Amino acid sequence: MKINGRSYRTIWRDSDGRRVHVIDQTGLPHRFETKTLARCEDAAAAIRDMTVRGAPLIGVTGAYGMALAVWRDPGDAAIESAYALLLATRPTAVNLRWALDRMRMLLLATPVAERADRAYAEAATIAEEDVAACEAIGRSGAELIHRARRGDGPINILTHCNAGWLATVDWGTALAPIYAAAREGAPIHVWVDETRPRNQGASLTAFELLGEEIPHTVVADNAGGHLMQHGLVDLVIVGSDRTTRAGDVCNKIGTYLKALAAHDNDVPFYVALPSSTVDWRIADGVRDIPIEERSAREVTHINGRNADGAPIEIQLTPNGSPARNFAFDVTPARFVTGLITERGVCAATEDGLKGLFPELAS
Repeated sequence: MKINGRSYRTIWRDSDGRRVHVIDQTGLPHRFETKTLARCEDAAAAIRDMTVRGAPLIGVTGAYGMALAVWRDPGDAAIESAYALLLATRPTAVNLRWALDRMRMLLLATPVAERADRAYAEAATIAEEDVAACEAIGRSGAELIHRARRGDGPINILTHCNAGWLATVDWGTALAPIYAAAREGAPIHVWVDETRPRNQGASLTAFELLGEEIPHTVVADNAGGHLMQHGLVDLVIVGSDRTTRAGDVCNKIGTYLKALAAHDNDVPFYVALPSSTVDWRIADGVRDIPIEERSAREVTHINGRNADGAPIEIQLTPNGSPARNFAFDVTPARFVTGLITERGVCAATEDGLKGLFPELAS
């Protein structure tokens, strides 16, 4: 996808074939910078401090983190140490465990002398699979967008947080159908939730849509219900950090409230995700998905830039007022109209997911 007219992916290998580069998302939208990951510890830090974020991209970064570890030390102990370090960085997004399990199993079964090359090859394969899956999600979801059009006006889509190409290697999940439909000529307008407390909608989704020249409007998170009541939303599309086999969806905090408003106003509520985001081990998302709680400072303070364009952080709350920062919530499957995947759209049910991915459900 595009930044200032130039195409980028969110993660790529250095020309030396060993080091890895990522877009530093903590500086966006006001500052575009990249970071070099030379060690497994660099990859872990990038995931933990949200230099990279979004379930699919976290998984790919974890895979490259394993490759960086094996490059320096291909022994079994180093593999296990890297696995544990990376797994501990973010608890909610299941793609991380999925990618690390895949890398660990492959590497431990590979002769020591071949492990480094195999590790980089497998991480690259995981990255390419993510691109292909997200592009296919775009094709599947574009059909829903075309069908949602009413009259001659634009199709109004509301999204939450950032589930675009910055959350994946390329294309995105929830934004992939929007990009695909727009390239097919559909007149689209996107309502962009600001997504407090880290403002990934206002900073990242808006940044992406500007780059792709897609009309959009940033709104306060609490405006979604009002927009739906007044017929200003044709459908909602969000992403997922973990989806249970029964169709419960864990996504950025505030998603559940959007689903409730959509349900009350008969607005279709879709969730876009690759199959790597499905956790086949659990069925009850409210009970079994671990919800990451991040620093209270993300709630009490906000980042921006001043009139001179310099980045600043300001405090929003009174000194002494405590805060808590739950990063995700769970939307029960009964509020989800459908799941948009790389193999098509299915009901948010165990049977629906099994119908598309029978080999994974066993």
